[in-house]
Amino acid sequence: MKKVLLLGDSICSWYTKNVREALEGKCEVYKMNDNGRYAAYTFWQAEEMFKEFGPFDVVHWNNGYWDMGGSVEASANPLKVYVYYLKKIIELCRKNGAKIIFATTTPLPGEVSAKDNTGTGLTVECANDRVIMFNDAAKKVMEEENIPVNDLYALCFEHENYYKCEDNLHHSPEGNQRCGEQVAKAICEVLGI
Repeated sequence: MKKVLLLGDSICSWYTKNVREALEGKCEVYKMNDNGRYAAYTFWQAEEMFKEFGPFDVVHWNNGYWDMGGSVEASANPLKVYVYYLKKIIELCRKNGAKIIFATTTPLPGEVSAKDNTGTGLTVECANDRVIMFNDAAKKVMEEENIPVNDLYALCFEHENYYKCEDNLHHSPEGNQRCGEQVAKAICEVLGI
């Protein structure tokens, strides 16, 4: 059975269940229980997951809100730091023989300040103009590296409230379902299954 690693922030944490359901019988889906937060933290998580469970056939990952806006407790990263860690994650995945899919950060209805819902106790702050800027930079990196992009931004942008729940950062059950389905589809396409 193919092995899939999901990396990312709380958005990823909440669609993981839907991805597992969609890929049941086709792939073993791994995700660290901890929130991936910043791209730098996700890089560390990826190292740990490769050491413990690797190799993986494909890695699907997203990072964004934490780097773009940070939290009340920790300031945002400059765009160049975000890009640096995206490249480090790519390098690590390739070194371990995994195919890669990068997912864009989903849209926000303006400026948002919301509690992270994966147990960190931190408040994430971000605005949609930063989402667009960081997504554009990430898509450029992925184009240069010939990595497919799963455009979750476009998927959620089509819905009247971007599939957001009441905190305007995380997704509703319907949003998690739609994102999970699209993630599973992207993984199947890359694996040819």
